[in-house]
Amino acid sequence: MPEPNATPSAVQSPDLSPIAPGETTAGSLPDSEVIELPPDFVLPTGLAAISILFLAWNLLAALALAAFSAFLTLQAATLRLLFTATALDIYRGDKLIRRFPYQDWENWDIFWYYLPTLFYFKEVKSLHFLPILFDPKLLRACLEAKQLPKRRAWQ
Repeated sequence: MPEPNATPSAVQSPDLSPIAPGETTAGSLPDSEVIELPPDFVLPTGLAAISILFLAWNLLAALALAAFSAFLTLQAATLRLLFTATALDIYRGDKLIRRFPYQDWENWDIFWYYLPTLFYFKEVKSLHFLPILFDPKLLRACLEAKQLPKRRAWQ
């Protein structure tokens, strides 16, 4: 297990093949390896494009959306999500800023399957909603490999 403020030394990039709805990937990602999710700039880029369209409708809304897009771009560039054997760790540079032990997770979901924009997970004492700023296919594969309980959005 990595030291709280140290960068994990072994980072694995597993197969990034698409995962169909309902397809399980349990066992395809080894528990002993640390997996770092690569950043994904689709959501911030999409919001920036929408903000350009808003220019013709409302300047204030366009500026607010553009600022939010810039914020998400900065977050995607500076944050790192690592799946370890026991927890989901969030780093900014080399500094661990938050650890979410799997044993505290009650359920998770990724909203919308074909255009993932929001990652939800519930711990024993709190809920978390995070924008998808990392590879959504690898995020889903890691969550399923850890066999964490999931809640489907339509249930």
